[in-house]
Amino acid sequence: MIKERIKKIIKDAVGEEAEIFVPENEKFGHYSTNVALRLAKEKSKKPMAIAEDIKDKILSFDKLRTFGKIEIASPGFINFWISEKTLQNELKEILKKKNSYGKASSVKRKMGSIQVEFISANPTGPLTIGNGRGGFFGDVLANILKFSGNKIIKEYYVNDAKNSTQIRELGKTGLGLGETYLTPGLKKIIKKLKSKISNVILRCAQDAPQSVAGEVGYLLAGEINKQNKKFVEKVLKIKFDKWFSEESLYKSGAVKKLLSDLKKKNLVYEKEGASWFKAKQFGDTEDRVLIRSSGEPTYIVPDLAYHADKFKKRKFSKAIDVWGADHHGYIPRLKAGLKSLGISEDRLKIVIAQMVRLVKNGQEYKMSKRKGDYVTMEDLIKEVGLDAARFFFLMSAPDTHMNFDLDLAKERSMKNPVYYAQYAAVRANSILQKNKKLKNLKTKSNPNLNLLSTKEDVNLMKILARFPEIVEEAAQNYNPQILVRYSIDLARQFHNFYEKEHVIGERADLMSARLELIKATKIIFEILFKLLGISYSRKM
Repeated sequence: MIKERIKKIIKDAVGEEAEIFVPENEKFGHYSTNVALRLAKEKSKKPMAIAEDIKDKILSFDKLRTFGKIEIASPGFINFWISEKTLQNELKEILKKKNSYGKASSVKRKMGSIQVEFISANPTGPLTIGNGRGGFFGDVLANILKFSGNKIIKEYYVNDAKNSTQIRELGKTGLGLGETYLTPGLKKIIKKLKSKISNVILRCAQDAPQSVAGEVGYLLAGEINKQNKKFVEKVLKIKFDKWFSEESLYKSGAVKKLLSDLKKKNLVYEKEGASWFKAKQFGDTEDRVLIRSSGEPTYIVPDLAYHADKFKKRKFSKAIDVWGADHHGYIPRLKAGLKSLGISEDRLKIVIAQMVRLVKNGQEYKMSKRKGDYVTMEDLIKEVGLDAARFFFLMSAPDTHMNFDLDLAKERSMKNPVYYAQYAAVRANSILQKNKKLKNLKTKSNPNLNLLSTKEDVNLMKILARFPEIVEEAAQNYNPQILVRYSIDLARQFHNFYEKEHVIGERADLMSARLELIKATKIIFEILFKLLGISYSRKM
């Protein structure tokens, strides 16, 4: 990784760690550092003088001739331009490592496993576009973290506890005692499970009405979740390693143990017929109800038991939860609960996926005709396709509200960012295929990459060489958006190269070198699209 090489050269030269960044304008270099400004404060010297001194030392330590040019800029920045030879050597690395280029070794990382829990929609109906946004984010983040050398578990938490309000309400709907979740889809499920519902009613005849509703709701939730699982795997192309049932926390005794542990620590008290957790003691804004006066547990109880299972039983080094916007206020109480169990809150990363607004012809658009205000992912995929849905959701950071432009997502032109990126990959592939067909063209068996020296050659090599640091940045910041931006930048650079440089028909030695450059570009696009979960089309 070129960025890491620069850091090492500076460390060897001056014995100091340096922050390396990529300037927005290339007139300030391919990379830059402000290490001289920091040292100037420590040594009470002028930063420009320190920068000049560091520059001289770097040049003496740069045995591999990494830099084509180094300049000092006021008030003390050191700007680096990478040499063509370094970029050409990095191109060789891409061609050598192929789809492993930029991939970190898990042995090298020596990190524990990371659990990424996402979607986790209530099993009371189909998945909405809100679920889809969090779903694509979680899936791609898990892909990036795995590529970066971490052991990853993708998990879906099924909120199917029989004693929960939503499952009981679902059961009441199935029993004809309510219409909370009544949709055409649920009506079909109720009809399909009619005999099983009757059997549940007979089996639970002596139980309280709430218990009967819970059992029926659990039965219906199981079927809904079965359909959602099929949709997630077959249509959204997301494969989970584990589907974790909330009800299993009650069956296994995990919830009972959690309550017992909190009581042993004297963190539970009774008030107004309910059991309260001393959450304020651990940083929450107020104490929280654990068990309502009705005897029904609140959400914090199974959620704490679930996270205790993550950290204490399965011993994940880190867990990443991707939640919907309506869960934002829930973060302090969960973190307080973890702290009370002796689990560091640093081990939990919570990402909030904000609301999505569909826009058509510049106006908000209501796509769904179903009961309620939600729009299903099935509706959206049918409208714009999977690749566009994924790419458009990933273009925006999850913590921002987004407008999903349906017109742009459906447009098959260079205005559409996913089409723009995919078309660049198609162009790269078409050149390579054309070369295969023209058997009379004699390319060199050992291409001379030193011939790649034009502005467009160098710019394309430069952005290809940045791929490993882009992946690392996306992993460190838990931000797939960085990878999406890079795919658009790479596409732009390749389109520029395609329009301005000749390949097929050039003299044999230069053509051979440029074909190697295009092979490397194809490799990076293949890795990128696999991480993002979008298709690599051969034709468009």
